Amino acid sequence: MSKDPPTRLLVVDDEADIRAVLEDVLGAAGYRVQTCSNGVEALEAIRQDPPDLCIADLNMPDMDGFELCRRLRQDALFQHLPMIMLTASGSLENKIEGLDLGLDDFVTKPIDVAELLARIRMILRRTQEGLDANPLTRLPGNVSIESRVKQALAANKPLAVLYLDLNQFKAYNDAYGYDAGDKVIKATAQLLIKASKPGEFVGHIGGDDFILVTHPDRMEKLAEEIIGKFDQLVPGFYSEEDRARGKILSTDRLGRVVEFPLLSIAIGVCHNLYKRLNSYAQVSQYGAELKKHAKMKPGSSYVVDRRRQ
Repeated sequence: MSKDPPTRLLVVDDEADIRAVLEDVLGAAGYRVQTCSNGVEALEAIRQDPPDLCIADLNMPDMDGFELCRRLRQDALFQHLPMIMLTASGSLENKIEGLDLGLDDFVTKPIDVAELLARIRMILRRTQEGLDANPLTRLPGNVSIESRVKQALAANKPLAVLYLDLNQFKAYNDAYGYDAGDKVIKATAQLLIKASKPGEFVGHIGGDDFILVTHPDRMEKLAEEIIGKFDQLVPGFYSEEDRARGKILSTDRLGRVVEFPLLSIAIGVCHNLYKRLNSYAQVSQYGAELKKHAKMKPGSSYVVDRRRQ
């Protein structure tokens, strides 16, 4: 089993000296540090590869720290991303505004490194205890998934839910090992994040199962896009020999050595265009049924619920 990756911190500050100092001291404390010089750059970096915690300066050109926090809190994927704000002014008004936006803490400049490290440890510990994010992909887990689907059902608006599952993942994991399997899962998570738009929701049910909540207008186009991009990634997961053969040798559940196809993705799509969806349990049941039908097809495929009753 692979070791947990180091905790990733994103430092956002328009002053290069502060970025360099924080990168050094936080790196020395065992964190993996990425830096950005403004809020616009940080927002893009977070959407590409979410960190475990963001440390942002309040006063920056183009997009200040409050606006960065506001944009993140409007996106369901980043509503709970821990944030510490650096500020030259520890005014009560700033703190109230920041806390109302959903900031986790403030650190006043000049920065006391010991205090900053203590606050980082406290927030990460509290976050780990209070949230159900998957430790490998950092995507929301089952508690958040159920809450988001229930919220969408309660709104009684057009809704589509994609249930995604990797075909032949166990055989791949057995043949290539857990580290390689983890890379496949993380690459799939990143693919889904990049394919989704603001306002959509990506969750990690567990293992090689994911969920994506979207609008019915986007469901088939999104499923096709995910399949196309996943199939482009697949050859890179294999050795040259297995790529050429188009199959791998691995053991089945009875311990027999057999040939397995390369990885593919199955997507079941349920929606409320033709009939009402009444509960999270119903959505889960339909999604599982549709995904099962998709898995019966060779290669990557998706199945959309066409039933009207």
